[in-house]
Amino acid sequence: MKRNLAAVAVLVVAAVSACGAPADPLKNGAPVTDKTIHVGSVDFPENKLLAEIYAAVLDDAGAEVKVQSPVSAREVMLKGLKDGSFTLVPDYSGNLLQALDSSNTATKSEDIFAALKTKVGPDLEVLEPAPGEDKDVLVVTQQVAQQFGLKSLADLGPKCSQLTLAAAGEWKTRWEAKIKQLYGCTFKEIRSTDAGGPVTLDAIKSGTAQVANLFTTASAIGTNNFVQLADPKNMYPAQNIIPLFKSGKLTDAAKLALNQISKKITTEKLAAAVKRIEVDKENPVDVAADFVKQNA
Repeated sequence: MKRNLAAVAVLVVAAVSACGAPADPLKNGAPVTDKTIHVGSVDFPENKLLAEIYAAVLDDAGAEVKVQSPVSAREVMLKGLKDGSFTLVPDYSGNLLQALDSSNTATKSEDIFAALKTKVGPDLEVLEPAPGEDKDVLVVTQQVAQQFGLKSLADLGPKCSQLTLAAAGEWKTRWEAKIKQLYGCTFKEIRSTDAGGPVTLDAIKSGTAQVANLFTTASAIGTNNFVQLADPKNMYPAQNIIPLFKSGKLTDAAKLALNQISKKITTEKLAAAVKRIEVDKENPVDVAADFVKQNA
């Protein structure tokens, strides 16, 4: 209700000031759009937080915004965009490109973004990607990093035969051959755990595994002071946060507002915000509002 009422109030202000100088919709409160922007997300904390951040920044810019209930998977989200259930969603550049074109081998941020601009098709568009990413990363404990001299996957390669990896079941299919090709790494063992969840964390913390596959915004990395191993050869594709929207449904002012906040979404800031939700159990709406306020 707050967001709808905010849009009405802004319309009144805009009407009163219409006889003055040309309006800047981001400065004087003119509405971003005269139609409700329906923001969707996939059902996990970070993506829902990003949806709330998008909604908050558009709300502040004068839009009428509604955050929809999250869905189960990207495929459902894409369908919702195409059928009009959603106007706008937060996505991840590398995974989005793979969903649209599984044969594309781009791994660098700029190459993925260039490909996305054409691969999304005539019905969808992407805005500028954020510098922040939520991508796969191999981590080790401080003790293992010091013991084996590990700072990057290049350091890891010659030591892999002495180390066990904990990762989701699909890791072996997707990445075992790739890490051997790029870094000469063949692990002593690959233990199938979960996708960066409690089973994976228990394996690395207990020493059952010495290396774990997590995600760069995982609160567990900072909480446990894990060392993230750099990936100089881009084995893992970039996963920049990127707004994806229905063509023709956002005004230039709305796009500008989203691009401005995207510039401020770094991996570190996003990880800190996610920690407030996952660890401190704060409300995502409040965390999003704080993020927008601090990064306006």
